[in-house]
Amino acid sequence: MKSPMGKNRLAFWILVALLAGACTGYVYREWYPDEASVKKFAHDISIVTEIFLRLIKMLIAPLVMSTLIVGVARVGDIRAVGRIGVKALVWFLAASFLSLCLGLLLVNIFQPGVHLHLPIPEKNAAESVATTTLDFRNFLTHVFPVSIGDAVTHNEILQIVVFSLFFGVAAAAMGEKAHPVVHFFEVVAGIMLKMTGYVIALAPIAVFTSLAATVAENGTDIIWVFGKLILEFYLGIGLLWILILLAGGWILKKKIFELIKAIAEPVMLAFSTASSEAAFPLLMERLQRIGCPDRIVSFVLPIGYSFNLDGSMMYMTFATMFIAQSYGIELDTGKQIIILLVLMVMSKGIAGVPRAALVVVAASLTMFHLPTEGVVLLLGIDQLFDMGRTATNVLGNAVATGVITRWEQGFAEVQPVLQEKISSVQMQESE
Repeated sequence: MKSPMGKNRLAFWILVALLAGACTGYVYREWYPDEASVKKFAHDISIVTEIFLRLIKMLIAPLVMSTLIVGVARVGDIRAVGRIGVKALVWFLAASFLSLCLGLLLVNIFQPGVHLHLPIPEKNAAESVATTTLDFRNFLTHVFPVSIGDAVTHNEILQIVVFSLFFGVAAAAMGEKAHPVVHFFEVVAGIMLKMTGYVIALAPIAVFTSLAATVAENGTDIIWVFGKLILEFYLGIGLLWILILLAGGWILKKKIFELIKAIAEPVMLAFSTASSEAAFPLLMERLQRIGCPDRIVSFVLPIGYSFNLDGSMMYMTFATMFIAQSYGIELDTGKQIIILLVLMVMSKGIAGVPRAALVVVAASLTMFHLPTEGVVLLLGIDQLFDMGRTATNVLGNAVATGVITRWEQGFAEVQPVLQEKISSVQMQESE
């Protein structure tokens, strides 16, 4: 058995920092109730938080560009596989859109952040006002970069996304000739993931300073707001599960019950470890056990792990809107829909990033000139969200594989040789 301080060591220290930061802020507020003293304490201790946010912003542009180019270039191979790829993408996009819409609806009903009334940081104040004059025409023209260098320099993430989509599609169309370039971006993506790991390792310190400053300034009410946010998020996840299973059941009929039983263990494994990769070998075996052909499982699951992140989609909607509400920034329906569509595009191909959803949320906040400080507020409780969204991602990909199997040739008998091979891999990993 692995020690809880092994794989989940970062989560453990973030939890410690969360509690220590809340206690520090509360104690300072009680000992030095003077408003000027509290503000000075919060301002000084927030220096660490500001450095952490700058490091996160430093990673966003190259990380989004490299991962998205590689992801799109790989999906370009779907054309060779034909109709399976088209059907998979249709299902993935429909599921992603459903998740985002449900999340947007619930977060507007619950309004989890409206009671925080956090002051907008000075550097964001002017930017937030400027966004209110952004009309649809200006938004559309701003989407397309004049220069990719200028987009990267100014961290214009949506422009980087557009360039990366064009680049990835063109690379896929060129086939073998583009492999060296795609490999280059794959290496860049790997380096950026490693750098992200280094930066995220500083998260406990940032969580401590951020929560100490926030609780000192706002009291303990913020803790109850976080608890409410978590409960509302899991209610949304529960509703999403029901909708995914109902949609899958409509196509799979009685087979959906066999699928649910087969994937129960992989889903629980994903929930407990907050890692969809940990559940991958077992999920493959269970899907093949109920008759999903190898060619469909081995194609749909890996792509789904990058492009079908139903739980992450809902979380990103909740997180972005929660942060906007916390700072009292009102976003009309048009802007919310634009944010929804941007999140759908930006999340593709970035699944391997540690705390990927938070990175995408940080990028969207930067893009729409919302306070990125809100990301640090969520860091302390991200592990609790991560468990739910990871289990949902696994469930969504399992149902998608079953649906594609039904649309193609139907379920077959188990392939003993392949099942043996996957069981062997699973045993090796468990050792």
